[in-house]
Amino acid sequence: MPDTSVHSSEAVTNGIRVTVTSRFSHAETDRQRWYFTFTVRIANEGAETVQLVTRHWIITNGSNEIQEVKGPGVLGHKPTLVPGQAFEYTSGCPLGTPFGSMRGTYQMVTSSGTEFDAEIAEFALTEPYTVH
Repeated sequence: MPDTSVHSSEAVTNGIRVTVTSRFSHAETDRQRWYFTFTVRIANEGAETVQLVTRHWIITNGSNEIQEVKGPGVLGHKPTLVPGQAFEYTSGCPLGTPFGSMRGTYQMVTSSGTEFDAEIAEFALTEPYTVH
């Protein structure tokens, strides 16, 4: 039987490929909290060096309540990626429902100073075997 707790997404913007894999971690149902982890891989498939400057996450829970998270870098890093290089990290997200989704953007700056938002395609956060 396939693992129904693992989900993924992928998007490419200006040669930056963002791949995300999410999975259910654990629940504290008495506190109405479900925890998920996600691993992000940012690969520079373009021809120019880029730096990740900021992040913008849009988190939607099962009740369609939206939370936005904005800030500098990712996990204290503002990685610079030369063509062919990738950066990967793992983080987490608590939800007040057993399912939801995340999507967003990373603001990137090229070595020539051009700014653009690299898309993070929507991915699911679901407790295994949850009906929704």
